[in-house]
Amino acid sequence: MPGHLRDYFVVLPDSAAGAAVAGQLPPEASGAPAVPHASGRPWVLARPLVREVSHLRRGDDALVLIGPGRVPEAVLAGLLEGARDRAGLERRLARLPGLHHVVARLSGETWIRGTASGLRRIYHARHPEAGTIASDRPAVLARLIGAPLDDGALALRMLDFLPHPLSRRVVWRGVYETGAGYGLALPAAAPGTAAVPGPAEHRWWEPPPAELPLAEGARAVGDAVAASVRAHVGGLDRISCELSGGVDSTALMFAARATGPAELSLLTVAARDRYSEDETWALRAVEAARHVTPAQAGAAGRRGGAARRGGADATALSHHVIPADDAPYFYADLASCAAELNDEPLPVAPGRARAHLLLGRAHATGSRCHLTGYGGDELFLGLPHAYQDLFHGNPFTAWNHLGGLRHQLGWPLLPTVRALLDRSPFPRWLAGAVTAEAQPVARTPLLSWGVRQSLRPWFTEHAKTLITEEFRAAAEHAEPIDPWRGRHVDIDAVRMGARHFQAMEDIGMTLGLPVAAPFYDDRVLEAALAVRLSERISPWRYKPLLVEAMRGVVPDVLPARTTKDHMSSDEHQGLREHAGELAELWTGSRLAERGLVDSRRLLRLAAEPFSPVLVEHSVSSTVAGETWLRTAENAWPPPHRSSTSEASL
Repeated sequence: MPGHLRDYFVVLPDSAAGAAVAGQLPPEASGAPAVPHASGRPWVLARPLVREVSHLRRGDDALVLIGPGRVPEAVLAGLLEGARDRAGLERRLARLPGLHHVVARLSGETWIRGTASGLRRIYHARHPEAGTIASDRPAVLARLIGAPLDDGALALRMLDFLPHPLSRRVVWRGVYETGAGYGLALPAAAPGTAAVPGPAEHRWWEPPPAELPLAEGARAVGDAVAASVRAHVGGLDRISCELSGGVDSTALMFAARATGPAELSLLTVAARDRYSEDETWALRAVEAARHVTPAQAGAAGRRGGAARRGGADATALSHHVIPADDAPYFYADLASCAAELNDEPLPVAPGRARAHLLLGRAHATGSRCHLTGYGGDELFLGLPHAYQDLFHGNPFTAWNHLGGLRHQLGWPLLPTVRALLDRSPFPRWLAGAVTAEAQPVARTPLLSWGVRQSLRPWFTEHAKTLITEEFRAAAEHAEPIDPWRGRHVDIDAVRMGARHFQAMEDIGMTLGLPVAAPFYDDRVLEAALAVRLSERISPWRYKPLLVEAMRGVVPDVLPARTTKDHMSSDEHQGLREHAGELAELWTGSRLAERGLVDSRRLLRLAAEPFSPVLVEHSVSSTVAGETWLRTAENAWPPPHRSSTSEASL
């Protein structure tokens, strides 16, 4: 069945109506793992195809962790025992890698939360009989309550990215997302009554102060990366890693090797661009790994915890270079997007065929988990907006750094000064963050709360109105993630990237291969944010924090790379190679049926792939919205209302 959700969990209230909701889940959920309430009714129903459910009960209190590996009972006991409330529990959870969904019952209250990075999210909805139900997948809740699609939220998804807080707008009416860094509290009914109070959101995570010097912060980042990699692949004999040749994937390759797997398969996709440097640096990394000195292997082992089979030295390395001609262009095989129903339309969908090729080759090696460097750019590259923060505390250093940045990016002096001195509040910026004008030129200084976006010329007036109204309505009550602009943008970028990574995870589930991005671990995010801003980013050093964090683990010659390849030519060429598929997509367009796009104009553009319009305006998000809508139409059969008898774990 196309587009069915392979991996999800649902949290149900302790009532007969809540138990009845379990019977409305798809037939594939029959026999799925369940953690019961003390009454015996289903509490947490999970279908974790590539994740593990760990749980423990102590009297009326209980803890469930859903993550990459099984958490030992002794660890669960240490987390749960003595935790009188959610704050006490969260203090204990900070000891673990931040990769888990958490569901707990403490003093009669149910507490549910994802991760601060946004990699794991929580949604909730009001069921007409059962009350509040929660899940990690909005489509599950939409099905259970019969929710229709929301055209305003769909129109927003046709933009390249959604800034906070609009990223939380769910594409089904009546389904709500709990903000990253916040959890959902579901109180129990008051004694002697049947009335259950509604859900409440509470903040459980705050970014740490940026006060550590580079050396100290780098050690913390290195330890957090090693712990995250161990949490994903520790104990596995066969693992794989995408090795693009960049600093991020190279760091993870050495961290993965340090866990001591029997086999580590490295995969590199060759580029069509003859000026690309990715393959060259990937080959250097493999060569360095095969000739690493005993001292370096020992350092990697100590940090990575390698002890099995003699540690990293016993790992068999294999490097698979996928020829450039084997790699599909963007927009290839658009019908394949029907294989997964993501939580929302994601602009990475046009590259699905490329991702499927890479993950398919990784799966063919026998890999039991595939590591990627997603999240490294957002954490370690540094966005120019951060210099607004630095200017407040250290204006001379900020201006010195901006001088180097201006030279690299070609920012004019006066616009840079005006942008640096601008103090517009976040709500004012958000209200004007979309425009009907052409996209800002590349030389526009980026020092505000985010990037202003242009409405596409193929959007209908209805769609443009919906989008601008959504931004203005959100601005009326919007608060930034952090009072400091740079930190707000940094965290929002991490959370945006984590959302996009979901598409990779879902493709992996299609193949039966877990896919992981250790840089999206909360502990890695916290360690990076804790470093002094003036040392964390620099216009003269490429990702200095990550380079220092992996010193002694990655040979020094490899972090010397300061370039990054791009695939924009493959995207533009894909518009030509797959013009026929795009034309077919716009024939009978679902977005057009909803009055959101002008399908005739899109058909004309499909026949003119090198049109200046497509050079200036990316069509990828519109394609993603169209393919997602077609998948969502037939995601599940009509509700299955027979009773279920899930066994307790």
